[in-house]
Amino acid sequence: MSTQPSENRDKHAMLQRSESSFPGNAGKKWRAGVLGATGLVGQRLVRLLAGHPWFELTEVAASERSSGRTYSEAVRWHLDGPIPDTAGGFIVKGLDPRLECDFVFSALDSSVAGSAEEDFARSGYPVVSNSKNHRMDPDVPLLIPEVNAPHLDAIRTQQKNRGYNGGFIVTNPNCSTAGLVLVLKPLADAFGLEKVFVVTLQAVSGGAIPVWPPWTSTPMSFHSSAAKKKRWSPSRKSCSANGMARASSTPAWA
Repeated sequence: MSTQPSENRDKHAMLQRSESSFPGNAGKKWRAGVLGATGLVGQRLVRLLAGHPWFELTEVAASERSSGRTYSEAVRWHLDGPIPDTAGGFIVKGLDPRLECDFVFSALDSSVAGSAEEDFARSGYPVVSNSKNHRMDPDVPLLIPEVNAPHLDAIRTQQKNRGYNGGFIVTNPNCSTAGLVLVLKPLADAFGLEKVFVVTLQAVSGGAIPVWPPWTSTPMSFHSSAAKKKRWSPSRKSCSANGMARASSTPAWA
């Protein structure tokens, strides 16, 4: 007997619960913009925002070479399935903090993310960043909500320090660190931890589209920049450049 109808009912019930439990929900959705929308991470954000129960994608922005064209014209789409209908016709804007949205997700390349994110925060936009530039700033929350949500309290300090009026920057950690800490947190609470060793393939996967997936059959060079990103981790874990992780004395949940 097929379980598909039951699974669909369960998913529908979960969606209804999520809609009703979102803080401040009164039938409206928060308008979201995506910075760096044409890149691989930006594409994933665009896909995730399509049909989201809490957020509505209203703006996409990218570099000057993409701005002025429709999203479907500007993007080289790498994900399975088509570009979401709600996004394909958007005109790609430049990185000018005058977007019609309530907040922005940033998937910008690190070469431009630092100053662009600060410009948006200074103009009153909350910035949720996937970029590395502000991860180690002491007044910027490096957030894994299930682990260190109280670090959001640093936003008020950030706004005071930087003179932001309503805007702020919140970052996520390096991708492999995020999954690792979700597992380590309950283990640390239950048993305590002294040392953790981790091996990842970030030196390869960090090369993104140019090297993935051909790396499985093609000799690859070592991508040192991807490996070194393991040094920047949630509040504040240190890792060696070869991917062997060692928890510091101030873990994310401290």
